Amino acid sequence: MAERIAIVGGSGLAWLEALVVERQKIVVTPYGEPSAPLTFGRFGEVPVVFLPRHGGGHTIPPHLVNYRANIWALESVGIKSIISVATVGGITMEPGIICIPDQIIDYTWGREHTFVDSCDVAPVKHVDFSAPYCEQLRSILIKAGKRASVRIKTEGAYGATQGPRLETAAEIQRMHRDGCDLVGMTGMPEAALARELDLCFAHLSLVVNWAAGLGKGPITMQDIQKNLDLFIESVKLLLGNMEADWP
Repeated sequence: MAERIAIVGGSGLAWLEALVVERQKIVVTPYGEPSAPLTFGRFGEVPVVFLPRHGGGHTIPPHLVNYRANIWALESVGIKSIISVATVGGITMEPGIICIPDQIIDYTWGREHTFVDSCDVAPVKHVDFSAPYCEQLRSILIKAGKRASVRIKTEGAYGATQGPRLETAAEIQRMHRDGCDLVGMTGMPEAALARELDLCFAHLSLVVNWAAGLGKGPITMQDIQKNLDLFIESVKLLLGNMEADWP
């Protein structure tokens, strides 16, 4: 397996203790500093680069993540494929499920969302975003999840909100009417930036709570962390089973 894959981790993936670390690299980008140095290593037999999007100490809120620097840094070291892992709230999916979404709706605002940021750039690149996730990488993740016997949903629409606050019950109702199955805060502009650089990008959404107004009570960080802890082995099993299909 010569091709190295990137894993961009969100809440809870900074614990990737199964990663055998080889080296770290600080990357300087035209867009400022990435969230953290890139960590090169191996996850089982799969060579990976790991990047915690919220920083090593989880100090960067979703709306202040330097998504452009992160994606540019990964592409600059030769990455062709990125797996984004993040916790989400469930709108049509119950906690305990890992979803590999096939669509996304962007509700964010004010984020640096494109590499086309100057009138001096010609021609302007209008990327096709009809299918926002890479089907080849989605297929690999789906097969790995089935081999690992983890609870997965193979499609769904991710609704990306601004954060860092959680949503109101009315906002979740609107998102449900819009067709969203999941709600998270970091899915965009990551996916679009990867598409602009012709990178293969897919998402592992870990459903750790019911979205606002859909559960039995208020959403607490204690409940989210409890459910997240239950995902650790499932995610490790899924990623470990990728090696059978990874080129």
